[in-house]
Amino acid sequence: MIRRAYIIGVLTAVLTATAVRTTPAYGKLASSAENFRHYFRDLKGAGNSLSTVERFVFSLVLANAKPENEPSAQSPRT
Repeated sequence: MIRRAYIIGVLTAVLTATAVRTTPAYGKLASSAENFRHYFRDLKGAGNSLSTVERFVFSLVLANAKPENEPSAQSPRT
């Protein structure tokens, strides 16, 4: 009985993760969270003497920044 519940729980988690990746809004949230985690870890290992709060703020800013070479939705494509 416990094994069956465990298997159902794992399958539910996998299906939920798959649904999150395929839904645009949730996919963007997951991507932003992944970018935040990446920047947070990189700032920790950069050798700077940043506090945790500073790393948190800089990671939020970097994760939400748009690259300059990416065309914006407002500019017409040529």
